[in-house]
Amino acid sequence: MKPFVFQKFLVQQSSTVFRVGTDGVLLGALCDVSESENILEIGTGTGIISLMLAQRNPKAKITGIDLNEDAANLALKNFEQSEFRERLQAKHQDIKTFSSEKFDAIVSNPPYFLENLSSKDKLARQHTGLDFNTLISQSSKLLSENGVFGVIIPSDSEAEFCKTAFDFSLHLKRKINIFGIKDGVARRCILEFSFQETTFSEENFIIEESPRKYSEQYLEATRDFHVFQKNKV
Repeated sequence: MKPFVFQKFLVQQSSTVFRVGTDGVLLGALCDVSESENILEIGTGTGIISLMLAQRNPKAKITGIDLNEDAANLALKNFEQSEFRERLQAKHQDIKTFSSEKFDAIVSNPPYFLENLSSKDKLARQHTGLDFNTLISQSSKLLSENGVFGVIIPSDSEAEFCKTAFDFSLHLKRKINIFGIKDGVARRCILEFSFQETTFSEENFIIEESPRKYSEQYLEATRDFHVFQKNKV
């Protein structure tokens, strides 16, 4: 399987690990880690999000964990081949039993399909290894008092996710509605939570201005990562 090439690093891929996708790239590019020094990524997969965060924040140390041993090994390989290797580590670890010092940022592109008969990318895409309640409850235990917990999920799961987060004293502070195309319907959203009750902000983000033409918003957000010409897919 061909590697995914970014400007400052390369992401090796595997048939046994969920591939690089738009959701991961968006979370890596848009989540707020500007003040974070100790970051945890839950379900790191190829390690793409952790690598993007390491590039965006040169002071951050990042730990990526994954229940899938193949994914943890692949992420470690990608970390070791990057210029950010000294600030990145990957662990084969179940979040249910993971213990550590507190993190000032926790990010995840979690599984979002209910369990079905398909075996394709089962751990990465279905709620077999990690459901929202487990993700939120465990993250609340590992998040520092002033930390930020950020996820990208389907928009139709927002209400359920926010309700569960509130049950663990996590307050929604920022929401980004993700539109695949201008004038379309928001299919994904990035949500950021904190234990602190702060001013809520909401924004819209459009990926494509028209079919196969990236929006200026997307080009600006990913300009330090993607290797492409302006408005080319």
